[in-house]
Amino acid sequence: MNLPNILTLSRILMIPVFVIIYYLPAEWSYLVSAGLFGLAAATDWLDGYLARKLDQSTPFGAFLDPVADKLMVAVALTVLIESHGSFILTVPATVIIGREIVISALREWMAEIGSRGSVAVSYIGKIKTTAQMVAIIMLLAFPPGVVWTYVGTVLLYVAAVLTLWSMILYLKAAWPDLFPEKEAG
Repeated sequence: MNLPNILTLSRILMIPVFVIIYYLPAEWSYLVSAGLFGLAAATDWLDGYLARKLDQSTPFGAFLDPVADKLMVAVALTVLIESHGSFILTVPATVIIGREIVISALREWMAEIGSRGSVAVSYIGKIKTTAQMVAIIMLLAFPPGVVWTYVGTVLLYVAAVLTLWSMILYLKAAWPDLFPEKEAG
């Protein structure tokens, strides 16, 4: 167990704490839960940086890091869908969660056939992740109806559009492996 793996595990352990704090009947619960989510998002960047910098990449970390990311985002979006009770927020959240499931399955399948490199993380994915994290932090920090939640919702739509775009790019890269042309005999 090394520091990057401990940071990754800490993200998973923060999830129930974040949810409990979000639902506490206190004025500060929104801001504190947003802060916890922001801290978890920062550890996502930090654990990857430290793993590379300290040469501490491990198979366990490579497995757990994307799992922690997806759990954290899916739980936060689910909490937001429930608390905002809005079709407007449900649409981009569903797109983002659905894409994560599709791309995770695609990466797993591509790894099985030895072509994982063709579905590696792209620059668009990094921009999408940044927009998504900022949007979620904004939406968690303020109760529904506050002006900043509208800004967060717009950012979540930006993230959803980038999510679909990156998914299309991943599927396009994997297309030859998904649908190989039959060789003429």
